[in-house]
Amino acid sequence: MSKNEEITKRRLEACPKGVSVSCPFYAEKAKNAELWDVEGNRYIDFAGGIGVLNVGHVHDKFQAAIKAQVEKITHSCHAIVPNELYISAAERLNKIVPVGGKPKTCFFTTGAEAVENAIKVARSKTGRPGVIAFNAAFHGRTNFTLGLTGKVAPYKLGFGPFPGDIYHVPFPNALHGISVQDTLDALTDLFKTVIEAKNIAAIIYELVQGEGGFNIAPPEFVSAMRKLADDNGIILIHDEVQSGFARTGTMFASEQYEAKPDIITMAKSMSGGFPISGLSGKAEIMDAPGPGGLGGTYPGSPLGLAAVHAVLDIIEEEKICDRSKKLGEKVKSRLESLKADVPSLREVRGLGSMVAAEFYKAGTNEPDADFVKKVQAKALEKKLIILTYGTYYNVIRFLYPLTIEDKIMDEGLDILAAAMKEAK
Repeated sequence: MSKNEEITKRRLEACPKGVSVSCPFYAEKAKNAELWDVEGNRYIDFAGGIGVLNVGHVHDKFQAAIKAQVEKITHSCHAIVPNELYISAAERLNKIVPVGGKPKTCFFTTGAEAVENAIKVARSKTGRPGVIAFNAAFHGRTNFTLGLTGKVAPYKLGFGPFPGDIYHVPFPNALHGISVQDTLDALTDLFKTVIEAKNIAAIIYELVQGEGGFNIAPPEFVSAMRKLADDNGIILIHDEVQSGFARTGTMFASEQYEAKPDIITMAKSMSGGFPISGLSGKAEIMDAPGPGGLGGTYPGSPLGLAAVHAVLDIIEEEKICDRSKKLGEKVKSRLESLKADVPSLREVRGLGSMVAAEFYKAGTNEPDADFVKKVQAKALEKKLIILTYGTYYNVIRFLYPLTIEDKIMDEGLDILAAAMKEAK
């Protein structure tokens, strides 16, 4: 029995089956876009911890910042004994978050926690209960954020009931036959038949849906949501947990749209692997909850905040936004070149390096989840880690580190091309 098999046996005995894993091996070390398991096997990482590793595994500057902080202080609970890192990190983010006004920022632990607190802030400011989210959205795994999430399996199965006053409408998706007008019509119907617009506290959506398959919000949709919010006193929230910190070619995807949000949620790559998240928004909105209304035991972790500073330094000093655009164009060009040999590859899309490839059975409008599963398996056999998602599980999404070396990127794309051709 191999070492990986031995650990798997232990895992099945020690951990519940609800905690699933995609790979049959166990990581021991990693560097930038490469990862080695406990048996010494090398893999190229195109998953990036589901979008957490925009600056790669164990970046030298990141590692140095964490080591330095460990020698100073690791925890005091910011709500009891605050630390200056919290203030300086908030100040840095306030300078770059694209909200429509003077911002304020606070910190939490996970993306789901940031989302829940965004809704708390919106309800506190408006005094209203209702929240609008969208089909195919993913906003977290807590009970409340599962209520916002627009996908049942595997996230919601057996976990209800979920909180009330959450309403879902279709997200625009031309490939799936959903136009912006369809979405607006669904909202009109919602306000006529279910809840008055004046009872909605917030509208929340991802500019590039993560779990949904990297579906990109059309600019006219974003503008329409801004107008709807302004006309009805609704708080507009952009969930940038996955799209933030250079993934889309700008620090935040919101920068690429004329219409700006009132609040932005962030996590994942803001700290390169440490559990910290953030919430930035217009000051007059963020100040709505009273003292003690926002917080927790771990939000404002000195280690997490040191990681945030390190990530921001790396993105700025190494021009990671420009790198993201360059890499994204390379990936999209390579995928487009495969269409002749892979007839099930229906669409390639993405902002910056937030790139996806969607597959349908050749000559049909039937999503081809089986093909995508085969591609993933063959890629893994060849030591490339990729992610498959989407409403119909027929999408491959790319979340490679934006610091990946050109030769490693080319090697990974070669493996991917071979896997696609073999899976036909």
